[in-house]
Amino acid sequence: MAFACSIETPFGVKLWPLFNEAVSFVTGGRFVPDAFEFVEAETFLSTFPPVALTIVVYYTLIFGGQYCFNRYNWPAWKLNYPFQLHNLVLTLISGTLLVLMVEQLVPIVYHHGVFYAICNQKAWTQELVTLYYLNYLTKYLEFVDTLFLVVKRKKIIFLHSYHHGATALLCYTQLTGKTSISWVPISLNLGVHVVMYWYYFLAARGIRVWWKQWITNFQIIQFILDLTFIYYASFIKLKHDWGLFGCSETQCIDCVGTTLATWAGVAIISSYLVLFVLFYIEIYITKGKKARVLKRVDGFGNKINEYVQVDVKNVVTPSPSPAPTNLRRRKA
Repeated sequence: MAFACSIETPFGVKLWPLFNEAVSFVTGGRFVPDAFEFVEAETFLSTFPPVALTIVVYYTLIFGGQYCFNRYNWPAWKLNYPFQLHNLVLTLISGTLLVLMVEQLVPIVYHHGVFYAICNQKAWTQELVTLYYLNYLTKYLEFVDTLFLVVKRKKIIFLHSYHHGATALLCYTQLTGKTSISWVPISLNLGVHVVMYWYYFLAARGIRVWWKQWITNFQIIQFILDLTFIYYASFIKLKHDWGLFGCSETQCIDCVGTTLATWAGVAIISSYLVLFVLFYIEIYITKGKKARVLKRVDGFGNKINEYVQVDVKNVVTPSPSPAPTNLRRRKA
């Protein structure tokens, strides 16, 4: 097999045929990437009722599980090895999908430009739709993240539980709405997930890393980039649909995708940015300052204790005064 990097083969070899062959073999021909089509009401989890039901079941298991563990004082489950495996699998899946998406996107962006890639109907290719759908399915696998927290009796913050349920819904709306811009948030999210799940895997192995805070940094940067593209594409669509600035449907370029998908993307990803910024402020600024203050106070207290201990050791205890020898007796 010859390796030669080019626009068409950014990794030196065509990965899609290899992926198609491997997946077809593993699934026994039941899922062939080359032949996949996303068809509403036919493809698995392609209509709203089962999607909504799955998300409801997810939240029921989370809050019901937390209630039972607290109500009946059930002991925490360790499950360290399953947790490691879960995070390793998601790291590999995220990395594989990201590499395959980059292979598809580089020729599109190079030959047609970024605007074409985010707004043109022809950018909604069969290969990318297949990858979008596989990424969509991983959102349900990521529900297991929260279930691990439940059985391990860990605290579940609102951001965590909300994020998983909302992301599954977001991916569903973009698939059914056929938004070509989908590759922007998906590829950035996959990149973040490679780092994040690898960190969780290392943490479960007892390996500490210095870049934990950068996971949140990357997530915030991701949402800022997402929204830069999404707000721009939404403005193009809004201008076209509502005839703003003298624009009409025949005169102005549209950005492909349904109106519902557009506003769902704007609302959900905007909420992510707000919540992650608040999380960052709480964990790394507010609590970080408190921790530094406590550390300084504790250090100052230790220095005082050391000084007092040393000073006490150097104190000379005075001897009792000798009894007076020349006391006069009082006359009765």
